[in-house]
Amino acid sequence: MKQCLVNGQRYYGSGGGGGGLVYGSSVVGRSVHLSGQRNGVMFGGFEWRRMMSSAPASMEKAPSEKKEQEKEETKGKDIVASSYWGISRPTITREDGTVWPWNCFMPWETYKADVSIDLKKHHVPKNFLDNLAYRTVKLLRIPVDLFFQRRYGCHAMMLETVAAVPGMVGGMLLHLKSLRKFQQSGGWIKALLEEAENERMHLMTIVELVKPKWYERLLVLAVQGVFFNGFFVLYLSSPKLAHRFVGYLEEEAVFSYTEYLESIESGETENVPAPAIAIDYWRLPKDARLKDVITVIRADEAHHRDINHFAS
Repeated sequence: MKQCLVNGQRYYGSGGGGGGLVYGSSVVGRSVHLSGQRNGVMFGGFEWRRMMSSAPASMEKAPSEKKEQEKEETKGKDIVASSYWGISRPTITREDGTVWPWNCFMPWETYKADVSIDLKKHHVPKNFLDNLAYRTVKLLRIPVDLFFQRRYGCHAMMLETVAAVPGMVGGMLLHLKSLRKFQQSGGWIKALLEEAENERMHLMTIVELVKPKWYERLLVLAVQGVFFNGFFVLYLSSPKLAHRFVGYLEEEAVFSYTEYLESIESGETENVPAPAIAIDYWRLPKDARLKDVITVIRADEAHHRDINHFAS
């Protein structure tokens, strides 16, 4: 006879068929609606978290769970569906009571960018690795400038598809190193993954402003495939060189976004209203414009510049 806890109440199970024992477990039910089928039977109402159990969830259901399940099925209209695995989440609202429309980030992940950061800071190359990283970034900028010329929006789109790769690669490799050596990361795993996520949000914002053409999408696929694998090998070989390379890459990003802002201020690029995703992510005013969006993105790039130079 084994004991288990279901929704704060104790239940007991006995031996199953064939003389085997059905082991109890701690099972916690949460009111998150799930839709789908398991072995041809509909299931919903609860998300199960099972700990140290070898028994299937269907063998541990209690009458109280069925009642809760029926209640949750009637509340389906109050739950906002997510596109990931068909899983739904409770409705989240803003401070003004309106529904939070984004699944890619939550209200507690938003922030106000520090635009007071020094935009002109430059790390002077001091040794062979520094010079190698600096010259490589300058060399790579030449074909990009020739291809995009003064199409700053498309240039920014390509830049962000590249800039979002290093943080993910570095965070992934440090994560695996921490697992292999049973060592703490000193917070660098989280810092690099947050950098990658921030760069991805830059891209999601830019795409709202610029509708890439088919050949630009094809170019993104090619560049990402080459850059990811190249940076992966580089980080394995020399993390110091990899971070220095990213630091110089971010310096170029600050320069590129400065040119973008100058084109907006001169009237060459229309100062259109800011996308809704940018207003919520950076907590911008409701009447924010493109100039405000590019300003906070440039500030983010300057922070990434300093972080990677420091890591190197």
